[in-house]
Amino acid sequence: MADKQYDFLMDLLHTPSPSSMEMEIQKKWIHYVKEFADEIRTDHVGNAIAVLNPAAPFKVLLAGHCDEIGLMIQRIDERGFLFFEKMGGVNPKAAVGMRVTVLGYQETFTGVVGVNAQHLGGIKGDFDVQDLYIDCGFQSKGEALRKVQVGDLCVFKTEPEILQDRYISARGLDNRTGAFMVAEVIRRLSEKGLSIGVYGASTVNEETNMGGAYFAAAGIEPDFAIAMDVTFATDHPNVNTKKQVEVELEGGPVLAKGAPIHRKINQWLKKAAKEKDIPLQYELTPKATSTDADKMRYTGKGVPVALVSLPLRYMHSPVETVSKKDMEMEIELLVTMLENMTGKENLNPLYDEKNG
Repeated sequence: MADKQYDFLMDLLHTPSPSSMEMEIQKKWIHYVKEFADEIRTDHVGNAIAVLNPAAPFKVLLAGHCDEIGLMIQRIDERGFLFFEKMGGVNPKAAVGMRVTVLGYQETFTGVVGVNAQHLGGIKGDFDVQDLYIDCGFQSKGEALRKVQVGDLCVFKTEPEILQDRYISARGLDNRTGAFMVAEVIRRLSEKGLSIGVYGASTVNEETNMGGAYFAAAGIEPDFAIAMDVTFATDHPNVNTKKQVEVELEGGPVLAKGAPIHRKINQWLKKAAKEKDIPLQYELTPKATSTDADKMRYTGKGVPVALVSLPLRYMHSPVETVSKKDMEMEIELLVTMLENMTGKENLNPLYDEKNG
């Protein structure tokens, strides 16, 4: 990964983008991709889309969502403590004792998720976010209301870390890595001759309702779409591998298999992986993928979909962890597949490519 691309990824990771508040990160994404995209599009929900070869009749959509999980201020008590609700799949146990960035309507400031000392009883048994609160140093509700209001958002306050020059650990790798990889696929494809139109979307709202993916696919009407997201790595302690398919960091991109996934797209991905000697891993999505792929599939007359995921440890925690090597392999996989396409591919699963 060249310095410019690495700096872009770090910029994305430093930019708060809780679901429904992705405007700042989308502006940065557009600023980066406009240098090499043939066309930039946006829509009324906030998706950012970079297009290559827009005149081509055969269209492929890549979607990586840029939003992250967060906290939404639910109420402010008389002493100025902030209580909150989940914005996406927040693990309350991971929130205990964390610093947060409060994206207040007047200004941005720091708070801490308070926890009762063990000497005073601590936290016992099961609990949810309603049992937690944020201490920002306010002394009254009135003081707090001058900076924050109900409905304002927060994210965990952490800095990206590089582990042994091998892994990246940060909050929100789910799925700003996807938005980054979509941009990088577009950048590399811009240097090649394409026979198809490629639409790279940084989508919004995946962590809460996947509405961004629906708007993107409905507007573009692609011949097929690929969601680029993350999936659960199982190569760390305390994981029951009897209940999950084994997935490891540096084991390569993960292809989904299941009813929502179009088999021909997976075959093309496997062919590209074989050409570049890229190892593949697999996950099972029998009924649904719980990603943007599910919403894109049901737009228009129906869109064939696939899901390519990045192995990720500690999902929805402040220390999500991925491998730089896996990211590079996934980018190369998508670039190889798409540059090899002629635009005459037949997606009908009943059509035999060899026998017509």
